[in-house]
Amino acid sequence: MTEPTVLYSTEGAVALITLNRPQALNSFTRQMHHELWAALDRAEADKAVRAIVLTGAGRGFCAGADLGEFDFAPGPNLVQRADPGPVIDQAFNPTVRKLMALRVPTVAAVNGVAAGAGASLAMTCDLAVAAPNASFIQAFSRIGLVPDAGGTWFLVQKLGLARAMGAALLGDKLSAKEAKEWGMIWDVAPEGQDCVAAAMQLAQRLAVLPTQALVATRKLLRDAASRSLDEQLDAERDTQSQLGKTHDYIEGVMAFLEKRPAQFKGE
Repeated sequence: MTEPTVLYSTEGAVALITLNRPQALNSFTRQMHHELWAALDRAEADKAVRAIVLTGAGRGFCAGADLGEFDFAPGPNLVQRADPGPVIDQAFNPTVRKLMALRVPTVAAVNGVAAGAGASLAMTCDLAVAAPNASFIQAFSRIGLVPDAGGTWFLVQKLGLARAMGAALLGDKLSAKEAKEWGMIWDVAPEGQDCVAAAMQLAQRLAVLPTQALVATRKLLRDAASRSLDEQLDAERDTQSQLGKTHDYIEGVMAFLEKRPAQFKGE
């Protein structure tokens, strides 16, 4: 039986999803996209899951697209057959959109190289923790393409225009330390600690917090750059009003007033 290209397990309230093509640095095939969607749907449907960790098997996180899936065989219609547009439209873009829309927070455990769309995948997650020896590279300029899977959006959002431009045009490798300093990722795991273990610890912290409030905060922060201050003030007001109807809001205030730890349910 063929080895699954995506593995799924749970630890408490955290789902661990592992890209599982280590022999190819977990580069994406269409099959792997579909299996990742199924894993994300599984976590989404399980109300006991309140955070997700995404990582890669072996020595790499994700090397982007598997170029072996593109048809570069000599002959007629080579340009049409090698067109990267369809796989972006049908596979990578849906993956990014699905990750961005999840009802729970996500943490990337970047255990090795994150190249091309693999770097975009790490930036798609709400938080990212990298192994000390991990690296990030925008390799597109070396093959005549542009960053995709949201790369041009995430780079500017996280790094600012000047650094985004340098990373995308030059294609230089960023170390985990540099990625943290530049704002691409949240943290680097301490020497001697497995980055997946560090990411799981972070996810366990998120999993006991008020999930709806975390996801609403995520949305407000993402949308802030495209709104005026007046528009953002209105969005904050409306979001607070919606969250004011949740169990976790009532529980959080009652626990504060009663000087006890809150027991959030994600509801």
